[in-house]
Amino acid sequence: MTHTPPRWPVSVKGVALDADDRVLLLKNEREEWELPGGRLEPGTADGVVPADVSPEAALEREIREETGWEVKAGPLIDGGVWVYEPIPGRKVLIVTYGCTVLTPDQAPVVSHEHKQLGLFAANHVAALNMPEGYKQAVAAWFGRKADDYERM
Repeated sequence: MTHTPPRWPVSVKGVALDADDRVLLLKNEREEWELPGGRLEPGTADGVVPADVSPEAALEREIREETGWEVKAGPLIDGGVWVYEPIPGRKVLIVTYGCTVLTPDQAPVVSHEHKQLGLFAANHVAALNMPEGYKQAVAAWFGRKADDYERM
């Protein structure tokens, strides 16, 4: 008997902060808050839809499409790669990057893909209806920023 390994979709997500140091989150159809992002685009054979050249490029495109923000993706967040099961039997590999928002003073807008958009201070994230992996990634990114400020 031949073993067939599981195939899970990969979703790239980003922790992005506005000019007031609030994290941008989006509410999905399951009434959960989530980080912006999505799947890599393989492109079409005719080239009408171009393929993403990297996970970072896919994340930058996804955040622009979902919120209107321009970001620079990277680095990977420590502990930000995890497996999520949004519905029983369906697993997704989540890969989370910290992002530099290139348009931090621009108000983000919610796209048709989500129900709501919110900007949250670090101390409000833990109480949100949100998968634990996202909460950990947000906390790690805020923690990294605090460490950076302490070194200055």
